[in-house]
Parts: sequence; structure tokens; C-alpha cells
Amino acid sequence: MMARRADLVRRLTSMASHGPRGGPLRSSIAAADAAADRIFPRMPPFDYAPPRYDGPKAAEILQKRSEFLSPSMFYFYKKPLNIVEGKMQYLFDEEGRRYLDAFAGIATVGCGHCHPDVVEAIVDQTRRLQHSTVVYLNHVIADFAEALASKLPGDLKVVFFTNSGTEANELALMIARLYTGCHDIISVRNAYHGNAAGTMPTTAQFNWKFNVVQSGVHHAVNPDPYRGAFGSEGEKYARDVQEIIEFGTSGNVAGFISESIQGVGGIVELAPDYLPAAYKLIKKAGGLCIADEVQSGFARIGSHFWGFEAHGVVPDIVTMAKGIGNGIPLGAVITTPEIAQVLTRRNYFNTFGGNPVCTAGGLAVLRVIDRERLQENAFLVGSHLKDRLKSLQDKHDIIGDVRGRGLMLGVELVTDREQKTPARAEILHAMDQMKDMGVLVGKGGFYGNVFRITPPLCFTKEDADFLIEVMDIALSRL
Repeated sequence: MMARRADLVRRLTSMASHGPRGGPLRSSIAAADAAADRIFPRMPPFDYAPPRYDGPKAAEILQKRSEFLSPSMFYFYKKPLNIVEGKMQYLFDEEGRRYLDAFAGIATVGCGHCHPDVVEAIVDQTRRLQHSTVVYLNHVIADFAEALASKLPGDLKVVFFTNSGTEANELALMIARLYTGCHDIISVRNAYHGNAAGTMPTTAQFNWKFNVVQSGVHHAVNPDPYRGAFGSEGEKYARDVQEIIEFGTSGNVAGFISESIQGVGGIVELAPDYLPAAYKLIKKAGGLCIADEVQSGFARIGSHFWGFEAHGVVPDIVTMAKGIGNGIPLGAVITTPEIAQVLTRRNYFNTFGGNPVCTAGGLAVLRVIDRERLQENAFLVGSHLKDRLKSLQDKHDIIGDVRGRGLMLGVELVTDREQKTPARAEILHAMDQMKDMGVLVGKGGFYGNVFRITPPLCFTKEDADFLIEVMDIALSRL
């Protein structure tokens, strides 16, 4: 039946691609959707059809990528998608076919693809001034820094702009080491904080680590409620942090870095009470606490604007990227005025950090999140989706765990619930089937067996229900 739908959509949209733009194309694509929906669950209606795509097709792009781009790149799906356009929570391929995007470019597109307000801010700023560097004055960077600082608790109000989450984490680690005069950093196993030279030591999965010098980082036991030895008893996991301090360092540390929900690690929520206990131990050892909010920040978890807030802690440094700019290259480090002073000991400079185009886009993102109440939507729709995913868990033995908050959810697939044996091959098969039915999800976890569901925050309950129907069919066929 999957082949029938794929053939049907290809045939109808191919016919549409040879027609004129406008009405005939739209009606042909609509006919393809309607015919496909008679076979599979019906995707929620969306009042948009993309113009005809006349660019290179998937095969040509693949050939060029294999010749001119890094051989380390990998793809989702047996037949990689050529995505040519996005609107809010939907993506469109080269044939005009619509997909429900439940991955959002790895938890990046928060406001929705090509949100008109964000696009307008970026285009307007680009027309006036694309770049000037921070050695000159420009109000956009200051306005955005002020708005961003207003979202943070306590004395967290000094902003350093970067170009990515990896760069933000690298800067945060350097600040902690400079401020404390110590070198040792404690990270958490299964974490991902980037795989550049400075952040790779804190990333704690061999899948993302190369055989290069990685010094001064110790990895604490992961407080994983599903696979961890102590279940949801967070304080028991924190004892390992104390033992690392006692047996692996001089007794003093530079800092502790942690995600509040591990993203690449498979949407793993840290066990309750872990972060407060760990933060207390780090403070006692003279270290700073760094919250990596690259994936869990910017209202994604729904209940709070930042992931760390759900744990009742206030970090010394917060790093962020992804959702900060809805897809533009932008990251930031936020800390206190006292800690920020360490970078005045030498010259610290970032040519593109705080670029006016990027910061204009970032400011627009904050305004959209507030005006459209996307945090509330993430909570309501995310709660609904999580409940429905748990119902699927009752139906399908292959679902070992459902976890996460808001619109940052994970579904771990196992072939044996007792042994928690990772369903590595099965998840790939299910993802291909879901794609054929019009739903795109991510994949992660140490074993690569976790659906990562991190859609744009404009996701609706109707979208969530469609995702559930499609996942149900895909899992039933396993």
C-alpha cells in the first residue's frame, strides 16, 4: 500500500509539474493529496500550495554532494528527501508534496518555517545593513540582548552572541575555567554539547568523538529514569558527581555542564532532584553551573521558557542556539556581570557574533513566541501528544518508553521490554513508512532507537493526531 501511495503521488504531482503555475498546479497537487488520503490517514488541511519547483532534482543534488561536500554527512531515509520549501509546520518536496514536520530541523524552527514576521525582520534589516561588527554601534544587537536578558532569572543579564550552540558551549567552558582558575569540567554521560575540539570532551557518546586529545573532562553517571540504575531517584545519581570531585580532581572544579533534557541522547529527562543536588556539590567545589539550553530553551518544553527552570535551579551560565533564531545561524551565552568580567583580561572578539541581520531575526522570534503564545501551545499540544503516545505504548510492545516535556518528546523502541533491547533496524523501517505517509520525525539516542519529536511550536492538536495515526500504522507493520 505504501508503494501505491508513493506511485500515486509521484504520478499526479509529476503531471502537475508540467502544467502552468497557479490554479492547475494547485488543483493537481490537491488531487494528489486527496487521492493519497483515500489510502492513508488524512493530513490536516493547510491553505497553501507551493509554486512549481524548477530546480535540480534529488539525484543531481546527491551526486554533487557526494563529489563536493564532506563524506561525513549522512541522510535520513533510504531515498533522501529534496526539501524545497517550508511553511509553518509543513515542508514541501521537489514534487510539491506536503509533509508534516515533527523534527523542525533538529528542534530549531520554533515559530514555524518562514514565519512572515521573522522573515520580514530579516529582510528589512538586510536591506538597511547586513554587517558592521560590534566595534560600531547599532541598536539591534542591544535591543535583542535586553529582550533576551529579560527572559532569564536573577542576575543573568550579560549576553555574548555566537554563531552556533557548539560555539556557545565552547565559550561557556572557557569562561568557567578562567573565572575559577580550575581546568576540570564535569559533564554527564550520554550528553551532547557539540563535536568541535573544545566541546567534544564534554560530549559523552563515542559516536560523536574522534581520537584527538580531550583533557580535563569527567563524565558523571547519567540520571536516566528509564535505563539508569536508580530509576527516578535523582539524588542517588548525584553521588557520582561527589565521587568524581573527590577521586578525579584536586577537590576544586571549573564547572558542570548539562542539558535539562538530553536531545541528541534521545530526549532523556534528567531524574527529578538530580540537578539541585549536582549544582550544590559543584558550588561547594568552587565550580560554575552551565545550563545547555540549545534544544530545550525558547518555550519548547511548554511548562517553562527554559528547561532548567523545570528543575528549580538557577545556573551561573546559560548557553543557547537553535530556537533562538528559527533557523538562522545564531547562538548566545548569558552570564552574570561579575563572571563576564573575566573576558576583559584579554581581547575577546567574534566577527559575526551579534550580526545585525541575525539579531533582528532573533528579536522577532522572541516577539512571535510571546504574541502567539507559543509556550502555552507547546504545553497544551505537547501534553495531548504525550498522552496519545502513551496510549500507543499500551498498544505496541515495541514502544519501551515515552518521555519528554511539551514539544520535546521521545519514543524509545525496543524489541524486548524486559531487556530493553534497542530496536535499531525497526526504527529505520518505521521512519521510512512514516515519511511515505507524510510525517517526518527525527532519530536519536545512544543506540539510535529513539523517535525525536520536536516540531515547530505552532503544531496543532490535529497535527498531533495525524502523527499518532501514522505512527500507529507504521508500528503495526513491524
